[in-house]
Amino acid sequence: MNESLISQRTLGVTFMNDSAVVRVWAPLAEAVSLRICHQDLLIPLQHTGSYWQTTTSQLKPGDTYTFILNNTTERPDPASLAQPESVHGPSQAVDIAQFVWTDTAWNNLPLESYLLYELHTGTFTPEGTFAGIEAKLDYFVELGINAIEIMPVAQFPGTRNWGYDGVCPYAVQNSYGGAAGLQRLVDACHRKGLAVVLDVVYNHMGPEGNYFADYGPYFTNKHRTPWGDALNFDDNYSDSVRRYFLENVLMWFRDFHIDALRLDAVHAIHDESELHILREIKQYVDQLMQETGRQHYLIIESDQNETRFIQPIASDGYGMDAQWNDEFHHALRVTAGGERSGYYADYDGIRHLAKSYRDAYVYDGTYMPRRAKIVGKPTSTHPGQQFVVFSQNHDQIGNRMLGERPSQLVSFSMQKLMAGAVMSSPYLPMLFMGEEWGELNPFLYFVSHSDPGLIEAVRQGRKREFAAFQTSLEAPDPQAAQTFERSRLRWERLTQEPHQTLFRYYQTLLALRKKSPLRHPNRESVAVVMDDARQTLTLIRQHPNDAPIVCLMNFSSKPESFRVPISIKPWQKLLDSADPQWLGQQAAPTEVAGDTPVIVQAESILIYTNG
Repeated sequence: MNESLISQRTLGVTFMNDSAVVRVWAPLAEAVSLRICHQDLLIPLQHTGSYWQTTTSQLKPGDTYTFILNNTTERPDPASLAQPESVHGPSQAVDIAQFVWTDTAWNNLPLESYLLYELHTGTFTPEGTFAGIEAKLDYFVELGINAIEIMPVAQFPGTRNWGYDGVCPYAVQNSYGGAAGLQRLVDACHRKGLAVVLDVVYNHMGPEGNYFADYGPYFTNKHRTPWGDALNFDDNYSDSVRRYFLENVLMWFRDFHIDALRLDAVHAIHDESELHILREIKQYVDQLMQETGRQHYLIIESDQNETRFIQPIASDGYGMDAQWNDEFHHALRVTAGGERSGYYADYDGIRHLAKSYRDAYVYDGTYMPRRAKIVGKPTSTHPGQQFVVFSQNHDQIGNRMLGERPSQLVSFSMQKLMAGAVMSSPYLPMLFMGEEWGELNPFLYFVSHSDPGLIEAVRQGRKREFAAFQTSLEAPDPQAAQTFERSRLRWERLTQEPHQTLFRYYQTLLALRKKSPLRHPNRESVAVVMDDARQTLTLIRQHPNDAPIVCLMNFSSKPESFRVPISIKPWQKLLDSADPQWLGQQAAPTEVAGDTPVIVQAESILIYTNG
């Protein structure tokens, strides 16, 4: 392990005393110079191994600069911290150590207590900035969540993008507020008791402004990904590519005080090295935590149901702390009446939902028809806190052709039931922005590229993507500003019905999750009984030294009779989504004797405890 990486960033421009230390990896270059733009000053860099570097007092914080490769090719810094003139313009020197933090007393929350809220900076508020998010922190506290998950902020082309087209992994999007804006937001979140999760992309680079190949072999044709050649984690020259991403991880934790990273689509990270890059990342993060005393988490997205990712390093795994569980979402969506085309075709509804409550993965060493092979591994040794579940997220909405949210696809009653199904699970729950009031605006896929050929390629790619769903409708133009504007949240809905009532319902659900035995993501005591014919599911949860909880879910379109478990004490009602206070049809009894029937209204959830 390279100990020097732990304490400070070594790539790009770093400031020490009154000097700038400049370092760039360009192993195949014959000459590299630093150009300080406002002075039009060229400073040759010295060749040290495969790196080029210099120390100069000429470059100051705020100055813009570029690198000149082989005296001909001018490019922004691949480890730039700021791109004020977009991905094609010069980089800007930033001294991120200048920020004065006030969160020294902050302790990251235990992972098992995370209540996550995913948001997109550009569409979450009218301002579309970090400052806009900061102005809503009291709202998060009022709602009851304790961790915000921010979609990628690495600099991308233009001002409209989900963030997965970033090409400057170290640079914070300038239109959002840049590095200082993100630091201010994180500091403010910690003052409010909120953890911050940042989505990062280490499986590919975006197509526009991607100048990495000019510097060196950042990519390899040894592996292919949906975006082309894979990032080079295991071919010739890979040591320095690995270092580039290791430093990026450490930077977010050390210099921006981020609490957790969500690593996008790690199944598209190809690495056949003896030490997988994810495992190495975990080792460095462990070392950083040991030196700083701060707790950080690594959460992954993967569609392989491969437990090696979340297996501890000591058990020959990669050591990731948790992962998104899309399969819970897919089973829930089909159970709630969603379509069964595309990737939903592998999920049969309530039977698979029951399996996901028990086993996290639906396919855990079983045959998946769409892939025509055995998929996944059993998760019996993995605690519930290693799985993040949801009824919606940016992918599952935005990857729909019309970007419809569940609020546009299912009834108001079903929205409440889906929320209850997530919150009562033995896993970590996550909301997607606007879900809590039933936002009606879609969340569409949008970009703001400048290359006409690329713009047309994105449009055609979207059409091909939806071919499997057999629809004749046209996808909204990703490049159009209107597509982005339609995706903004409409905060005024919070003052309208039924949105205001749904918000109060979510508040109640989150409070119940925090204060009742549901707060424990404990899988050991989960029992599930489902009835496919009646579309009903009974979930029983119990934690040692806590009272049992029974969650009665009726996904059918008519009332159904359930029988609560045998008990000495009567069962006390904790939540009833069909109660008139939630604009429901009819309230269930507040108390029910053990082993007696109770009617659960159509498309509703009823939760009792025996404490």
